[in-house]
Amino acid sequence: QVQLVESGGGLVQAGGSLRLSCAASGRTFSSYAMGWFRQAPGKEREFVAVISWNGLPYYADSVKGRFTISRDNIKNTVILQMNSLKPEDTAVYYCAASPRAFIPTLRSDFGSWGQGTQVTVSS
Repeated sequence: QVQLVESGGGLVQAGGSLRLSCAASGRTFSSYAMGWFRQAPGKEREFVAVISWNGLPYYADSVKGRFTISRDNIKNTVILQMNSLKPEDTAVYYCAASPRAFIPTLRSDFGSWGQGTQVTVSS
């Protein structure tokens, strides 16, 4: 079980960049895969990116080549660097943790969630 707090969201123009951070606490952080999901108004929460406990990343097709996920197990943080942002990236972004050994991409794979941080991309 881990506790997660996101930060770094805000308002940015299309083509700009934002860096989201997720601070984690708990005894088992280093054994968890860490992921990012996002949810726009009226839409389902969707997978964005995940990084395994040993540093292997995987991305949704919609963000591949633009977003980068990384983690620092010493500082207990996970980062989502977002470049070339588009208006359709506008959503609340959630950090999540999964104890699964394989790379999880489904919402049901993740048992711990942060409260979310708002990202708004203007056209």
